Amino acid sequence: MSPLLSGEETGKLELRMQQAVSSFVDGPRAAIEEADHVLEEIAARFTEAVTQRRRTLRRSWESTDEATPATSDTEQLRLALRDYRELAERLLRH
Repeated sequence: MSPLLSGEETGKLELRMQQAVSSFVDGPRAAIEEADHVLEEIAARFTEAVTQRRRTLRRSWESTDEATPATSDTEQLRLALRDYRELAERLLRH
C-alpha cells in the first residue's frame, strides 16, 4: 500500500515543524503558534488522504453487481477487506 502522504509533502511539513522548533528561542509564542498550524495541517492532510483511500476502497467493492460471478465477487471483497485491514493497522501503529 502506498504512503498516505508523498515524500515531498512529508518533507515540507517536517521542515516547517523543525523551523518552528528552531525559532523558539527568538520567539517562543510565534514558534508555538507555527507548530500548532503545522500540526493542524498534518491532521487535515491525513484526514483527506484517508478519506480518499476509503473512497477508492469503497468503489472497489461497490462496483460488484449481479452479473459478476460469485467467485469473482468474493475475491474482490476479500481483497477490499485486506486493504481495509492494512490501512487500519497502519493508522493504529502511528
